[in-house]
Amino acid sequence: MAREVHGMVEKRGMGLWLTHVLMIIGVLVIFFPIWLAFVASTVSQPEIVRPPMPIWPGDQFLENYKAALFSGVNVPVATMLFNSLVMAVGIAVGKIIISLLSAFAIVYFRFPGRNIFFWLIFLTLMLPVEVRIVPTYEVVAGFGMLNSYSGLIFPLIASATATFLFRQFFLTIPDELAEAARVDGARPMRFFIDIVVPMSRTNVAALFVILFIYGWNQYLWPLLITTDPEMNTIVMGIRQMFPSGDDVADWPVIMATSILAMIPPVIVVISMQKLFIRGLVDSEK
Repeated sequence: MAREVHGMVEKRGMGLWLTHVLMIIGVLVIFFPIWLAFVASTVSQPEIVRPPMPIWPGDQFLENYKAALFSGVNVPVATMLFNSLVMAVGIAVGKIIISLLSAFAIVYFRFPGRNIFFWLIFLTLMLPVEVRIVPTYEVVAGFGMLNSYSGLIFPLIASATATFLFRQFFLTIPDELAEAARVDGARPMRFFIDIVVPMSRTNVAALFVILFIYGWNQYLWPLLITTDPEMNTIVMGIRQMFPSGDDVADWPVIMATSILAMIPPVIVVISMQKLFIRGLVDSEK
């Protein structure tokens, strides 16, 4: 019996070490290109174009990041970062608010055809923005929202996925809570604000992280509705920095811009990591 237990412990220990080794290798494989981008953002142009490329940071860190933040190519990177931040936060918050309200109405209000309305919302998953981009553009242009934050945000704030996830969570909330709130005289919106929303905080956090990254990475829609360089997002800016024709790319500035573009999503993920994981694996009923 003791030998069997000892053998199981040895096998488990070997498996644990093997798992950790594979995980470390995976992290290194993923992190190495990011490290090279950071190194390229701290050296001079001749050091990048002359092989071999250095693998340790250089002495041009402040110069390259200052040039990216306050000079850029068409517009300073600081402006593009701000535009992307406004767009990403607006899309994430808008999607969550609309999805919370629509899921609450579908679950707690009895009206004819509510299931039909839900499935109609769910069917919009088959119509991404690329499919409906022409009529959406015409509507936005008709309302005079080109080159504006409202034009960047409003057409993208509806989310069938978030509505579906909130609906599934609301269905797990005991009916006794709604009955108790009704007996206490709480109106539907009071029940929604005081009970349903606090119980959904981990789900909201998980969706906020996902939707923030979704909004941050948008490229096609901002490219279509913004003609003013001052309204460019950071993803658009990185693409515009690449040279055309015989122009020479300023690789240190491009790499510095790429590193700066990664910082806000990383901050959001790290700061909301615990709530994000709990929102995915724990319903907190």
